[in-house]
This record gives sequence, structure tokens and C-alpha cells, in this order.
Amino acid sequence: MHYRHLGSSGLIISELVYGNWITHGSQVEENAAVACVRAALNNGITSFDTADVYAGGRAEEVLGRALRSERREGLEIFTKVYHPMGEGKNDRGLSRKHIMESIDNSLRRLQTDYVDLYQAHRYDPETPLEEAMEAFADVVRSGKAHYIGVSEWTAEQIRAGHALARELRIPLVSNQPQYSALWRVIEGEVVPASRELGIGQIVFSPIAQGVLTGKYKPGAAPPEGSRATDERGSTFVARYLRDEVLERVQQLKPLAEDAGLSPAQLAVAWVLQNDNVSAAIIGASRPEQVSENAVAAGVKLDGELVAKMNDLLAPVAVTDPGKTAENAPKSRS
Repeated sequence: MHYRHLGSSGLIISELVYGNWITHGSQVEENAAVACVRAALNNGITSFDTADVYAGGRAEEVLGRALRSERREGLEIFTKVYHPMGEGKNDRGLSRKHIMESIDNSLRRLQTDYVDLYQAHRYDPETPLEEAMEAFADVVRSGKAHYIGVSEWTAEQIRAGHALARELRIPLVSNQPQYSALWRVIEGEVVPASRELGIGQIVFSPIAQGVLTGKYKPGAAPPEGSRATDERGSTFVARYLRDEVLERVQQLKPLAEDAGLSPAQLAVAWVLQNDNVSAAIIGASRPEQVSENAVAAGVKLDGELVAKMNDLLAPVAVTDPGKTAENAPKSRS
């Protein structure tokens, strides 16, 4: 495993972060989930990402139990707050009430006194940014989180949040966006702003929900048991399941072979070539998937190979910076 600083902060994290979105507490049984966490640790992964909303809190609980016997100082644990965690009118968003209650609930589920990184899972248009950042500042000052991050914020939102964080003297160090060779919307605005501010990207879906593995074939039904056949994951992968995309993905296989990598390893290594990417989040339902993806850490891809890959995918890759806020809600009501 290789390790990098998270943005310009002093915090060092593993290039690959193990994430349990969708899987833990929902798609895979706990024994399999724990086996995946063990595989991550055995491969040198020390950074783990989750969120309160994943499986309604169960993902945090599973991760907490899986890491309970590990030396806490040797781990970097990340979680998030924003999405609904109950039926109440204040059980969501970035209000002071929800943030202060959510951090305590997350710590209880994770069985830890603090998280290394506490992230705003989305921007909240219905809460003043000052209120949210002041609440995050109190979380940091209370020792319940060491650093603050955001997820899927636009460049403008990141700049505003960072300015307030500097005034409050708290470390806003990261953004967690979707990023892959097929989804490149952060490159136009978010990455330049983040470089300027010293914010690092912790990217999710580097394999485009499995599409960049090449397992989805043009003109064929999705493989049984794949994310595309699971009602909890099919919504996210559907945008890529077009023959024009899948045909080009199939053409990546010779490039991966030339690099001595599997298509999945090539996809993960590709996002790590971006110097603003501090880490890529990988998920798994089986331990061997973790070990396979771990090979991508530290890989330096040949510039000519990267150019060929980019040219091949250019007609189907999404690059519009306006798509950055596509998943951001306009209202919580």
C-alpha cells in the first residue's frame, strides 16, 4: 500500500480507502463484511469511509464491530452527515441540531470516541452555511472529529465553506466526489478550486459502479448478482449501461493487459494519477476483490497509455462541470 497526505493537511491516509456504501448492513452478510475489512487491513489499507445513512446506520455498526480490536491510532475513520436518519423534521440536513446529534450517534455506532474526518454528505440549501460550519467547528473543538470534509459540493460551495472554516480556524481538508474515467465532471472547476485551497479529493466509484471492469457486455443482460440486478444499486449504474459506453469499455482490456493490470486495477490507477486525488474509495462484497484492487496503489501509468484511454472514452465520458451538483438537493421539504 502507498500513502498520501489528505490535501495539504498533515493527515496521511492510504491511497485506497475501504468504503461500505450499499454493501455493509444491506447487500452482504456481516461475516462477509468483516472478512472484507480484514482483507483491507491485510493489504495495508488504514482508511475507512462510511456514512450514517448507509443501511440506516447499520453500515457504521458493522464497521465499528469489524475494527473494534484494532489499534485506533493506526486507523483513519471517516463518516458523513446530511441525509435523513428518521421521520422527524430535524432528522436531516446540516442544521446545528442535526449535526450535533448525528456525530454522537455515529460515534456510538462506530464504537469510537472520535472520527478522523467528518463530512457534510451534501450541501444544504436550507441551512445557513455559517450555522453548519459553526456546528462543525464545535464538533472539532470537542474532540469528536479531527478534520472536516464535504461531499459533492460545487467549486463555489467549496470556496464559501473553506473561507468560513479559515475564519473559524478549523481544518476543512477534503471533498468526496464521484470520479472515474467515465465521470470526469470535477476536473473543470472543483479540482482547480481545490488545488488552490489545499483540499484533496477522496473519490468514490472509481470503477463506475463496476462498469469499468468490463463485466457488462453490450447487447447482453447484466450478470446475475451484479449491481445492475440489485434494486439498491441499479439506479446508480444505469446511466452507463448503454451499448455505446460498454463497447468502448471492452476496448480497454488490451490497454490493461499492456500495463499488467486487470481492467478494474487500471480504472483505479487512472483516478490516482490525478495529483489532486488523495485517495480512491473501493468497496467489495468479497475479500478477493479488495486484494485485487489493492494492486492499483502506487501504480504509475505510462502517459501514452493514459492518453489512449482518455481518447477511447472521450465520446462517452461525462465532463460537464454543471453535473457536479446533479445529486445535490434543491430542497429538503
